[in-house]
Order: sequence, then C-alpha cells, then structure tokens
Amino acid sequence: MTLIHTVSPRTSDARRPINTLTEGTYYDRERVVRARRPVSSRPADLRMRYQGTGVAMSKAPHRRGRPASLMTTLGLALLAGVITVWLGLIANLGEMANGVSGNSATAAVPDKLAVVRVEPGESLQDVAHRVAPDAPARQVAQRIRELNDLNSPALAAGQTLIAPVG
Repeated sequence: MTLIHTVSPRTSDARRPINTLTEGTYYDRERVVRARRPVSSRPADLRMRYQGTGVAMSKAPHRRGRPASLMTTLGLALLAGVITVWLGLIANLGEMANGVSGNSATAAVPDKLAVVRVEPGESLQDVAHRVAPDAPARQVAQRIRELNDLNSPALAAGQTLIAPVG
C-alpha cells in the first residue's frame, strides 16, 4: 500500500498534508522539530572578525604626493640621455685605448683567392681559420659565404670552396 496523503496529528485541519521536513519528524517525546540546515557554531549576535590578508603593510600615515610636472619629466629624461651618451663615449674610448678597432690593418681579409677542400668534421669557422690564420675568422667566413653563395654555414666533407688565403 502506498500512502499519498497523510494527516498531521498536530493540526485540526484533517485535509492538510504533512511537510515531512519540518513537521513529520520528531525526536523522542519532546516534539523537537528537525531543522532544515545545521545550526551555526557562532552565536547570532557575534560579528565576524577581519583577519586581514597576511601581507605586511606600513601603518605610517601617507599623504598624496604631487604629480610630476612637465619640466621635471623633461629634465629627468634629458639627464638620462646625457648619462647614456657619456657611458657610450667612455666605452668607445676604452676600446680605442686597448686597440680593439674594426678598422685596424691586422684585421683585413686577404685579397688572394684559392680553391680549398672541406675536411671531414670541419665547420665554416674552422675552414676560415685554416686558410687565413692571421685574419679574423668571422670576417673570412663571411667572405667565403659571399664568394660561394652559401645560405647556411653547414658544409659537407669533400666540398670545394673558393676562399681568401693568406
């Protein structure tokens, strides 16, 4: 048998159905109604305490600063530019004093050309150093790439190249 409609024992109206969540469930003889949700462990009149974010902050009073004027901004930009130029000049003078210059006579790529064969395991830099040991290897390697129309520094063993020698 299935019950579709039940009558509450507390009410005088026999036609009203029982709301089983609040009226139908009782504990012992004390007739305590079961609550729909659990009771909060905090009393209702106690306010929540703010715990903060855990980030240390200054407690000193702060005042609003004045925004930087246009003249201050331009002055600081000019000062930064002067410092940059000064540091560049100091670096350039240091290179000149040490003899590190790209236009020195010892750094010239030789004019004499020859056909050379690439040895196994040799790179373009190795070939450049082998054919022109006194010249800068990077400039000689660039000249070899130009003379042979190479798009990459990869070489094959036994490949023949036109190279400046000297």
